[in-house]
Amino acid sequence: MDKPDGALNGVKVIDLSRVLGGPYCTQVLGDYGANVIKIEPPSGDETRGWGPPFEGDAASYFHGLNRSKRGMALDLRHPDGKALLLQLLEGADVLVENFKPGTLEKWGLGYHTLSERFPRLIQCRISGFGADGPMGGLPGYDAIIQAMAGLMSVNGEKGGDPLRVGLPIVDIVTGLNAVIGITLALHERTRSGQGQFVEAALFDSGLSLMHPHFPNVFYGGSQPRRTGNEHPNIAPYEVYRTATQPIFLAVGNNVQFVRLCELLECRFVAEDERFASNRVRLENREALREVLESAMAHWEGEQLADQLMRTGVPCGPVLDTSQALTHPHTQHRDMVVRIGRYQGTGSPIKLTRTPSCYAMPPPRFAEHTDAILFEAGLTQQQIEQLRIKGVLPDVPVV
Repeated sequence: MDKPDGALNGVKVIDLSRVLGGPYCTQVLGDYGANVIKIEPPSGDETRGWGPPFEGDAASYFHGLNRSKRGMALDLRHPDGKALLLQLLEGADVLVENFKPGTLEKWGLGYHTLSERFPRLIQCRISGFGADGPMGGLPGYDAIIQAMAGLMSVNGEKGGDPLRVGLPIVDIVTGLNAVIGITLALHERTRSGQGQFVEAALFDSGLSLMHPHFPNVFYGGSQPRRTGNEHPNIAPYEVYRTATQPIFLAVGNNVQFVRLCELLECRFVAEDERFASNRVRLENREALREVLESAMAHWEGEQLADQLMRTGVPCGPVLDTSQALTHPHTQHRDMVVRIGRYQGTGSPIKLTRTPSCYAMPPPRFAEHTDAILFEAGLTQQQIEQLRIKGVLPDVPVV
């Protein structure tokens, strides 16, 4: 089922993944035209139950990760289930899975086996720590990687305890890294004609996020610490109070700092030797905060942020989720998707000729089983026999 004009039109993806990183990856691929077939285990993707709130048979969590796909359920532990997966892989370009390393190998469906039968297949595995090494094969979870990769050590208030980032940033970035790896492998295949194994590990992705903290350590800086909203290398670069809502200032150079002081009508601050360069502004951060917040005390936060941005000073009001969703620029950038009753977050990737296309809401459990299998060459009688055997459940098996 190709989607016309999509950048990945003609690419067939078999998605065995569950929860977050894998489904996020395949949603991106589906948004850009890939024919994504989501195959759930008999119990269903765990996130169907991660609510409230719920919409239909699934939680909002599931809905946020699984549009642009057709869905079926399959018991891969059954010999007929394995045989059916192999049939579905005929003509497939990409297989995405996030089983614990070794699981598919145990079922006789590992990469070396599949690559012999399907030499053009690109298999992407998303895992916690990869398959080997001191922690190879162990399960990984977003919050655990945030703890182990150092993210929590630099996140939180001064003097406070380590704090988890309030969204699954490692899972999401791992999903994006999987997309990058798959598209790189698809491009390379145009030259070699060969598929390859793509690996995206949460642990690696978590470590890759530690900028500028790791470079600071590499080049002799002190041990990174929690600084709340403050930037370890730049000032002013944090949240400031105004007469109404707070704003976030991100002043990266002296030109921007002078413009800030001019708009706030406190040019004397830019001329103060304590604030003459970023180096000394960092040393006098608390004094700088005091004088800037005094100058901002009569400003309405959103108005000030807008004026600063329009004069070339990076700044934004601190919005809550509802305010962010209803912001005029959110609407202008098509960052809210609506398909019937479905609502979701739009793609941040913009292409001029082959943009994203949101044609399908997330599938109900096993919603497209018959259509998918008819395309694979099965008859209605064969499908019903597989249902009788329990290979093709129609409702989640608890």
